[in-house]
Amino acid sequence: MDPVPAADPSAPPGPLTHLSPPDSSEARPRSGADGRSLPGSWTSCQPAPTPGSPPEHVTVLREGVRQCLQQQCEQTVWILHAKVAQKSYGNEKRFFCPPPCVYLAGPGWRVKPVQGQAHQPGETGPTVCGYMGLDGASGSAAETQKLNFEERPDSREFGCAKTLYISDADKRKHFRLVLRLVHRGGRELGTFHSRLIKVISKPSQKKQSLKNTDLCISSGSKVSLFNRLRSQTVSTRYLSVEDGAFVASARQWAAFTLHLADEHCSQGDFPPREGYVRYGSLVQLVCTVTGITLPPMIIRKVAKQYALLDVDEPISQLHKCAFQFPGEPAGEGGTYLCLAADKVVQFQASPCPKEANRALLNDSSCWTIIGTESVEFSFSTSLAWTREPVTPVPLISTLELSGGGDVATLELHGENFHAGLKVWFGDVEAETMYRSPRSLVCVVPDIAAFGSDWRWLRTPITVPVSLVRADGLFYPSAFSFTYTPEYSERPGPPGAPEPAADADALLESIHHEFTRSNFHLFIQT
Repeated sequence: MDPVPAADPSAPPGPLTHLSPPDSSEARPRSGADGRSLPGSWTSCQPAPTPGSPPEHVTVLREGVRQCLQQQCEQTVWILHAKVAQKSYGNEKRFFCPPPCVYLAGPGWRVKPVQGQAHQPGETGPTVCGYMGLDGASGSAAETQKLNFEERPDSREFGCAKTLYISDADKRKHFRLVLRLVHRGGRELGTFHSRLIKVISKPSQKKQSLKNTDLCISSGSKVSLFNRLRSQTVSTRYLSVEDGAFVASARQWAAFTLHLADEHCSQGDFPPREGYVRYGSLVQLVCTVTGITLPPMIIRKVAKQYALLDVDEPISQLHKCAFQFPGEPAGEGGTYLCLAADKVVQFQASPCPKEANRALLNDSSCWTIIGTESVEFSFSTSLAWTREPVTPVPLISTLELSGGGDVATLELHGENFHAGLKVWFGDVEAETMYRSPRSLVCVVPDIAAFGSDWRWLRTPITVPVSLVRADGLFYPSAFSFTYTPEYSERPGPPGAPEPAADADALLESIHHEFTRSNFHLFIQT
């Protein structure tokens, strides 16, 4: 199972409830997508019941959860930042490069405001504003930057903190970014934290050793690439993707998965190759958002505008590098990935007459590489009846199933859990027990809760796994749970045709496989 970003908590615990099976006429929930490109707006779901409310109000909550799943009303906060930050010294300010970015995605940001939050006539644009700084800072204006969100063509709101830095007075080895989001009316939405960022004084000039891999870049990790002409900050351009094409952007940057490629595999086919990336390796860059790739290229170390063709040491953070397209005959310099204004082009390097193991590059084909991190928080306020902040958002990393057949429990591993959270399977609430901030355990609802015809199901049922806070705040996740069908033959009316033999054979094989391992249930993301 792959870890996936999830959502948030913070509220008093509510009563445990194990809902009875619904009518067969009730609609089954659908798994949610992020809905980032859905246009328009819609009114909020029905209000959730208060703690200790009677069963009819629980039904209202269940209908609200079903609407959230079907209409995909989540709001997602995505923080994207570099893994390392270079320290500033004296009056010099080394702004974080690439700058930390925040994206607000999902149709929930366009939900009609509830009473007390109505927009003023003629108001447009984002409904929240953001402030970003470093954790542990005093929060003064000099240490906190306001984010001005703007809408992108893909309907996401985008903002970046261009002038954040860490001074030499700050002696920490690691820190986190803190994002505070506030509604237009002044009500706080929540405080969100980035991943841990390592502080370095300057890029390492020593030959990297695999005995100390703290700054090395591994295959499958995410990186950003930027180019800076004549070391001038104002000339910085980031490799990015817009409208399906690679571009050089002065404002927005993309994270790319750096794969160790194989000369014998077709483009886009990545065999499972682990390890740290070395200079001289054939690599491929894949945009983490769009999936668009560049052709396989050989990564080269750069020193004083020369590509070093005989270096094979591991790559380190903030190193200068170049990307050579393979296939050029020896002695011709080679073709390299290059910038031309806002376009990405190929540059023909010149061979070095005195040293055959070097090629002369121009400024625009020299890139700086740095590892990146991202964290994603998803929630929906459309069910909540309080105005408490949505943070800290619970994040689910893995699911662990125990037992099977009639009794099964599911343990959720992650972070930011608390006693006020309940696990939901689709639109069915599960009996939930709080273990620790990193563990929740729930009883898997019986499959009968998803319809009266469950005994005759011939295909698996997959339902999304979500969390709901005691005050009705809804946290979707990217995890789902699948019930496998019991093998039984439903009696049909006299003269009804027999089911296809191959369908029965397939169902019997599925049933046999799961009963053999004593599981009738399985999990998928």
